[in-house]
Amino acid sequence: MLRPMLELAVLIPGTLLAYLPMKEHLKIKMGALTAIWLSTLLMLCILGGLFCYSFEIKTISLILPAFMLMTIAYCATLRTSILKSANIALAVCGVYACLASITRAIDSIVYPKNIEPWFGLTGGIVFNIFCWIFVMLAFYPASHAVCDLIDDENIAHTWYVFWILPTVFIVINIFIIPWNPNILHTGRIMQGYIVICCTMLGLLLLFYALFYIMAKSLNNNHKLTQENTILYMQQEQYNTLNKAIEETRHARHDMRHHLSILNSFVKRKDWADLENYLSKMSKSIPSSELKLCENNAIDGVAGHYYHRYKDLEIPCVFKLELSKELSVSEIDICLVLSNLLENALEASMRTAPDKRRITVLARMHSENVVLIKVENFYNGVVKEKNGIFESSKHSGEGIGTQSVRRIAEKGGGYCRFTQKDGIFTADVMLRGKNK
Repeated sequence: MLRPMLELAVLIPGTLLAYLPMKEHLKIKMGALTAIWLSTLLMLCILGGLFCYSFEIKTISLILPAFMLMTIAYCATLRTSILKSANIALAVCGVYACLASITRAIDSIVYPKNIEPWFGLTGGIVFNIFCWIFVMLAFYPASHAVCDLIDDENIAHTWYVFWILPTVFIVINIFIIPWNPNILHTGRIMQGYIVICCTMLGLLLLFYALFYIMAKSLNNNHKLTQENTILYMQQEQYNTLNKAIEETRHARHDMRHHLSILNSFVKRKDWADLENYLSKMSKSIPSSELKLCENNAIDGVAGHYYHRYKDLEIPCVFKLELSKELSVSEIDICLVLSNLLENALEASMRTAPDKRRITVLARMHSENVVLIKVENFYNGVVKEKNGIFESSKHSGEGIGTQSVRRIAEKGGGYCRFTQKDGIFTADVMLRGKNK
């Protein structure tokens, strides 16, 4: 009676392993979630074991439907997309399917005459030990490396194909189950079975490692692209500043000549020519604003969009009260600003010219907290679903708002998007490390 219960008990470490990379995406508090899952799984192991024992059926007949129901419940307790959650569940199931096949070979060696549909007692214990050892070995990678992949929206499309290989391995492991255990003791089948099972486990783990390396490579390339874009913005702002400084230098150089001419108009009391000349002088004074923010990196991004707004005749107000040295990552602030300002630009271009206006505010709330607020008028058409503003270009949340949300929440901050009276508002709080 205990043996089928032991086989089903591996659902406990499997569920724990599936939740390790999701610790930041729980809808329910950790304590309550643990109590619910632990009591449910213990009940499933006891009742399921009794059911399998009473009807003398293989535990896999119960594990497969239980896995499907548990995956649905698992996805329902998480804030991540169903695609990511289901892929993590499949990844864990794929590994445990390989461990079950290896255990089956060990059990057949220890109990060569076991013809019952469950592992022997030793095999059941070994199976649980294997599963818990794997949880311990995978604890750090799952709670750090995989956690980073879950949070990374730059590799979202790769999750569409991830499920294929774990599913294939699960099906193969089910297919190679010997319905008559005595077959394993025929000729060299046992040696071949062990080699195949170990090889499949190695290949599956290798696939997970390659997927991680590929995802990190894609993410690094995307970050480099973002940083290059920011550097390009800063270069443009630098060129604009140089141009404005040069214009100011020429204006100051010519000021003595202008004063001499003005003086001659005053002496002749030629007020009409004086007024005309003063008007021409005012138009020749450079209008470029040299500095929007004390921080050079942020000033580069803000300046880039400021001049784009001016070129497109979009009224804008920038008030960036940020110091030169910040505890919050400059890259994060620049990425958030560039996404919000680009979204504001796109929304303004779809709005009537007389209603366009963009307001950008940023300030230090405390030593390690930066508040950013961007307001813009829009044309009155905003797609919203369950409190999430969807993209106007494709289905799902916009890439810009998605990126802002990810950057804000990864450091313990938050972001909020609201709309009222034709004004779209983005409020973002970014946290940095305490100095």
